[in-house]
Amino acid sequence: MLISLKWLNRLLEPGDLSADDVERALTHAGFPVEGREELSGADVRLDVEITSNRGDCISHIGLAREVAAATGRRLKLPEIPFDITLGPGAGDAAEDATSVDNQTPEVCPRFTARVIRNVKVGPSPKWLVEALEAVGQRSINNVVDASNYVLFELGNPTHTFDMKTLAEQRLIVRYAKKDEPLVTLEGKKHALRTDELVVADAERAVSLAGVIGGLDSAVTEKTTDILLEAATWDPATIRRAARRLRIITDAGHRFERVVSPRTVDFAAARVAAIILETGGGEMLAGAIAAGPELTPPPVVSMRAARCTGLLGIELSIDEMANHLEALGVACEVDAATESVRCETPDHRTNDLRREVDLIEEVARVHGYEKIPVREKIEVAVAPPQESERAQREIGSLLAGLGFYETVTFSFVTAEQAASCAPPGMRTIKVDEERRKGAPYLRPSVWPSLLECRRVNQDAGVRIEEGVRLFEFGAGFLEKDAKGRDTVETRWLAMIMDAPDRQEGLRRMRGVIETLVRTAGGAARNVEVTPRAERRPIDDPDASADIAVDGRRIGVMSLVAPAAMKVYELDAPVVAAELDADALLAMYPPKSSAAPLPAFPGIERDLSIIVDEQTPWAKVANTVEQERPEKMTGLTFVGVYRGKQVGAGKKSVTLRLRFLDPERTLRHEEVDPQMQRVVKALGEKLGAELRA
Repeated sequence: MLISLKWLNRLLEPGDLSADDVERALTHAGFPVEGREELSGADVRLDVEITSNRGDCISHIGLAREVAAATGRRLKLPEIPFDITLGPGAGDAAEDATSVDNQTPEVCPRFTARVIRNVKVGPSPKWLVEALEAVGQRSINNVVDASNYVLFELGNPTHTFDMKTLAEQRLIVRYAKKDEPLVTLEGKKHALRTDELVVADAERAVSLAGVIGGLDSAVTEKTTDILLEAATWDPATIRRAARRLRIITDAGHRFERVVSPRTVDFAAARVAAIILETGGGEMLAGAIAAGPELTPPPVVSMRAARCTGLLGIELSIDEMANHLEALGVACEVDAATESVRCETPDHRTNDLRREVDLIEEVARVHGYEKIPVREKIEVAVAPPQESERAQREIGSLLAGLGFYETVTFSFVTAEQAASCAPPGMRTIKVDEERRKGAPYLRPSVWPSLLECRRVNQDAGVRIEEGVRLFEFGAGFLEKDAKGRDTVETRWLAMIMDAPDRQEGLRRMRGVIETLVRTAGGAARNVEVTPRAERRPIDDPDASADIAVDGRRIGVMSLVAPAAMKVYELDAPVVAAELDADALLAMYPPKSSAAPLPAFPGIERDLSIIVDEQTPWAKVANTVEQERPEKMTGLTFVGVYRGKQVGAGKKSVTLRLRFLDPERTLRHEEVDPQMQRVVKALGEKLGAELRA
């Protein structure tokens, strides 16, 4: 950020600081000066390093506020000779001359328009030219210069349109149409995408929102009527468009670092005042504002004891409040609770959100150099978070089951990404030169693991039980067709070789059940049901949803043959993916202890023949619905397929346990219960008792 010493001093009272004074104050406040250059007129240009979270300091007023806090001076805000909302007079209303249709309030929180008529566009006065040249800008004309001046003074980008060039003299904030053309101020024609914001008139796009204006609506010497835009935009949307089109502007740089909606009106009034001063004209009464209602400033409380504990120095609560008020934070000391109630100022709503943020500001204003460095540091040892313990436990368990953990990149090819996108979701492509071969964020971790498996195959890796891999990683998708609702899910993904497809699926199911019960306890119920909606990577004959206690948390499937060809894998692979956050949230496992039974129980094994498609869950539910008297447990023993049971059939063996805590059970007491179970299985599932 280039700043002018003379300009900075005009915003301070008294404004008599030297370049050395300013450099010292800013450096101690966390804004090192990287260079300085002597200018004519006893001015000095300073190059100040600004961190990305301090968009408010990409302006003279922001850095002047920091200098004022560090040196005990008073900050002088620019004076505007009229009400910032109503304007200077009571003539025609702006809403009678133009209108604004904000169709994208979710990414344009505030858009304002003001109208100035009969302006004389021409050269700027000397003071304005010198101010812009001091920060490396060239003068264009008095109207454009007014907008640029406020950009460097307040940090708020604005834009001026020649109103007579606008179709129907109105503005629409919307997303661009596919390949919609726009010739920007630099004279280059661009074809826009549907996820890029524009400001349009009734017929065409006239500005790339938040980045650069259009050439056809630019203010020239022939302009007489001006429509002044002041707005704020979603940083990610602006950054995406600017990077794809490779258009770097001062306006885009600031919008990418958040411009508060609450600062827009003052900046617009400041630009209008300079235009009226340098070019004359009449400003129509009022301003048009489009977007959601402005919300009250956030309020954050800071405990004095917490501040003292973190900084390690004793400060009175009044000193803490004074340090914050020097930065424009409105403070109210609560002596009863020994805390400070802080109202976040408009220019800091993006980065003053937590108590620790306020404590950091107290430390900066007090001076880091005044905080003593001790020879010893007291360390309080705390146990790891439950989520960390759970992840370690799961990683250890998987390692014990023969899995190797991987760490892979989040980028995949277009084909790999498309194979994992579920119906109704879109994949995400990034515009990054270094990722031309794999420019998509992975929707699933499966492609990364399968690519890793291919590398191991090519390297001749052989393991007796087959290669097994797992990874905790994120997947990325977009919800709607226009791609503006990103969903990031943290997955636990696993793959394992499956030379025998059925055996591979059963083993993966066993791994999943072990994971769930390790994380959540033995009482957790794991349900496996065939998938209704499949992705291209899922085998159509062998894919299932995984649910725990009725809540879907993942999927398990053989990798489809077509996908196997993409990764050039020789042997079948079974894969699973579980919602990592849902799994870890089950931890720690719930367990209970009970006295050992005083009397022996009776176990009965039952083998039934059912259709191949009948899942174990249906068998278990049927038995449990019968509620056999004295039954205390039901477990799966095994499954058999062969000529003896017939084609399309399978034999399922289950074990029922019966117990009476008061006495020893007799077999004749259990026989009727078993008969009831066999009858219910036959009626509801068409099961036959296997001889």
